[in-house]
Amino acid sequence: MRFSAFSHQNILRFSAKLPKTTQNFEIFGIFLPKHFEIFGKTTIFAQANNNAIMERIFKRKLYDSMLKWKQERNGSTALLIKGARRVGKSTLVEHFAKQEYESYIVIDFAEAAQDIRDLFNDVSDLDQLLFEVQVRYQKQLTRRKSVIIFDEVQNCPMARQAIKALVRDGRYDYIETGSLISIKKNVQNIRIPSEETRMTLYPLDYEEFRWALGDVVTIPMLRESFEQKHSLGDGLTRKLMRDFRLYMLIGGMPQAVAAYLNENNLSLVDSVKREIIELYAEDFRKIDPTGKATRMFYAIPGQLYKNASRYNLSSVIENGKQERVEELLQDMEDSQVVLFSRHVSDPNVGMALHEDGNRYKMFLNDTGLFITLAFKDKGITENIIYQKLLSDKLSADLGYVYENVVAQMLKAAGNELFYHTWPTESGKHNYEIDFLLSRGNKICPLEVKSSGYKAHASLDAFNAKFSSRIQHSFLIYTKDLRRENNLTLLPAFMTSFL
Repeated sequence: MRFSAFSHQNILRFSAKLPKTTQNFEIFGIFLPKHFEIFGKTTIFAQANNNAIMERIFKRKLYDSMLKWKQERNGSTALLIKGARRVGKSTLVEHFAKQEYESYIVIDFAEAAQDIRDLFNDVSDLDQLLFEVQVRYQKQLTRRKSVIIFDEVQNCPMARQAIKALVRDGRYDYIETGSLISIKKNVQNIRIPSEETRMTLYPLDYEEFRWALGDVVTIPMLRESFEQKHSLGDGLTRKLMRDFRLYMLIGGMPQAVAAYLNENNLSLVDSVKREIIELYAEDFRKIDPTGKATRMFYAIPGQLYKNASRYNLSSVIENGKQERVEELLQDMEDSQVVLFSRHVSDPNVGMALHEDGNRYKMFLNDTGLFITLAFKDKGITENIIYQKLLSDKLSADLGYVYENVVAQMLKAAGNELFYHTWPTESGKHNYEIDFLLSRGNKICPLEVKSSGYKAHASLDAFNAKFSSRIQHSFLIYTKDLRRENNLTLLPAFMTSFL
């Protein structure tokens, strides 16, 4: 087996079982025994082959924000890590606890016995509660040097309510993980603690994906080129776009990335993604037994493929009306599986003030899942389809796929999603700006194209109509970075720099 190494800082442990083996391991050409350990501050991890399930290390950016919370808040708030299922919340939090505290306890409320849950029904005697937790989990905690993790806290609402008293007590730090939709469903009868700092974990972004592949050079170099508006050259851009399409195909779900690194088999990756999609579908069935939420979820790629100016609810649900599914739409957004882009009637700073609540588009939080969902009519997405997508030779319009990955990258970078449409001069069609970003007291319109970039009528019309409001205009496409007057043509892999 071959190993790789990263600094311990910002690293996420992807938990799984290592295969039993008598093999030696190789680290940079040096063979080591099958048992490995952590040397100093560097974590070594295995890259197994065949059908092995193995232990992976992924570097995540949220680690820095968590460390800042620990240092600055110093126990004055608990930390809630929210996000969609399977994005790696639990493993990130446990790795953080291992690296930053003398000791820690993980209470997994998805599996905790009822007597453990019952401990939090009465917090009048915290000495007894905390003593009993340490005895039951056989871990001794140290004042201000230990942390208690409430994993899947949505499964024990009273533990979430207890956070107020536990934080006020001040002995230890507290970190919670959970899905926002499940948390909301289970808090109707409790007091929500105000002593929480909330952070969101998304699937691996493109830079984190490159780190997982062992590449720590490309993204900093691309950022420098973006800032200097320096072209890369057609040959290098083609290579970088192929690398980026690999990310689009695999996505950023840790299990999918690990499967690719293990086997280099995109059909196997597709199987992993299908399992995650079915898990999400089951979650939607739980919140909506009628199946409407699941049908809306499955229809996302088809709706974007039609290139309509909004998600057409009535084409997915018979007699579907906006007011009848408002709560379902909110639940889908809270799941963080689905990203919503809102139409704005007046494209200006403060775009949330001009949202049109009845006009929106839906994207998936992970473009790898989006591609698998788009080809779900097949039992498994064959390697040949993936290879054609990778080489950009599939005879299909992939504009909707690029639109999804741009939405994913913008959201992960901290942007809310908005778009704008308005009728052409003839009134027979609409102009459309795919995304709008607010920067200072100006806005930046973005148009996304997978081909045919020389014509950009919507951007031209928008620039003419709202020139005084615009800081800069961007066309996101598949070619090299270049400038045309006040328009920057930006390769898709640079989207996160905006």
